[in-house]
Amino acid sequence: MERWSNPVFLVQLRARTHVSVRFGLTGSLWSRAPSKRAAVWLGSASGLIAAWQKAADERHRTAPPRRSVHGADCGNGRIQTRYNSHLMVDFSSFIRRRRQLLAELDGGALVAFAAAPTVRNNDVTHEFRQDSDFFYLTGFDEPEAALVLVGGEAPRSVLFVRPRDPEREVWDGDRRGVEGAAELGVDEARSIHELDELLPRLLLGHARLFARFEDETLLDARLAKALRAARREGRRGATYPTQVIDSAMLVHEMRRKKDAPELALIERAITITGDAHVEAMARAAPGVYEYEIEAVLRAAFRANGSERVAYEPIVGSGTNATVLHYVKNHRQMLDGELLLIDAGCEFGYYAADITRTFPVNGRFSGPQREVYEVVLAAQKAAIAAAAPGATLEHVHEAATRCICEGLVALGAVPGSAGEVEAEGRYKRFFMHKTSHYLGMDVHDVGRYFDAGRPRPLEPGVVITVEPGLYFARNAEVPERLRGIGVRIEDDVLIESGGARVLSNNVPKELDDVEHACRG
Repeated sequence: MERWSNPVFLVQLRARTHVSVRFGLTGSLWSRAPSKRAAVWLGSASGLIAAWQKAADERHRTAPPRRSVHGADCGNGRIQTRYNSHLMVDFSSFIRRRRQLLAELDGGALVAFAAAPTVRNNDVTHEFRQDSDFFYLTGFDEPEAALVLVGGEAPRSVLFVRPRDPEREVWDGDRRGVEGAAELGVDEARSIHELDELLPRLLLGHARLFARFEDETLLDARLAKALRAARREGRRGATYPTQVIDSAMLVHEMRRKKDAPELALIERAITITGDAHVEAMARAAPGVYEYEIEAVLRAAFRANGSERVAYEPIVGSGTNATVLHYVKNHRQMLDGELLLIDAGCEFGYYAADITRTFPVNGRFSGPQREVYEVVLAAQKAAIAAAAPGATLEHVHEAATRCICEGLVALGAVPGSAGEVEAEGRYKRFFMHKTSHYLGMDVHDVGRYFDAGRPRPLEPGVVITVEPGLYFARNAEVPERLRGIGVRIEDDVLIESGGARVLSNNVPKELDDVEHACRG
């Protein structure tokens, strides 16, 4: 089979803290050159990716036209394909996930739909980003697609996609098409225009249907139509779905624990994000606007291969740091203020989520240092509490205990730390939880409770740890604390021996932060 000239991007987790990226030049569509391979450590990947991108642009400029082929058998039984402008992925992970899910359907059928484009205004759409569940199962990043998994004695997967349309592709770019979709490891690929006709037949013989309904009413109608058609066949004796079950019950459980390829993508997103935070620390200064620092972050994300931000960056200076989800980012920073940045990029559909707070002028004031030390101690206590068997409630309680002790020491609240915690008086200044899951979604999926009880953490789960203190300008606290907001957030992997902080590339100790601010 013909092969790509572009680098094959294989991310592999090595040892505990090292990730490697392998770029393989696998020949081209117009010449069958022998393979050349090189392995590099991700520590210098940003520069390597930039160098490769420059070389790729030059190859694209001088290369003859290529046939549009989206996937390739790389000679090792693995299917690899691109899902953005510069990455190619090993599709064996997606095949494995579908097989696992088929085994868990217990003879049922599952239908999953691609995300729909959303209108920004008039005839302009937002950037398309695939539905996370759909991408997790397919690796397919085009709209107007559906996946049907049919369980039972002869399990199979059917992917419905848009057919090739040369006229439309002149405007919107290449489509994979039915032929290209067949190369992704599914058992069968079909045109999306056949879905209404074939879906009722695929549902016959299955008493249970797994699907999501809450996102798009159009998809509800399409499923309802297929179910009505299947029910009509049931009158003739055929089995048809009489139970409709939220597919999140299965898919989100699979997504909760990350495997090695997923962790490698998360770690790459974290590396890019961390480097951007460090650059922002060096670039911030009195007189600079928040949006200028946001621009630094976004530029660093894209320059290092990130497809997009994982969420809208929070760049809040002064009292804006006390607003949890402040995203206007339009204020000019002043001397003597703190800047809180909560920002993360997405890489290969996996998110990073990091927060740092630092002095705009590079030097913490006395009160700022006091508050920062309380938050840092709370975060360290929370990370120490994160381990297999512990729950996110345990993590939050560890952080809260330190926060309450700190509030009393700061003179922000009267009474003992135990009283402040028991009465919930800390919530005026620490009003959010300490942790959430992290993965394809920044607030990732997976149950937090089982039968009403907090769920124990397990190896492979990635969480954030992000305590904070927020003293609004009108807060009833000593004047020296007013207008100070501090949050420190790291991304943490639960391992068999405890917790490993994945975002240690971003300084958070007081002296290290001040050093980073000096560039």
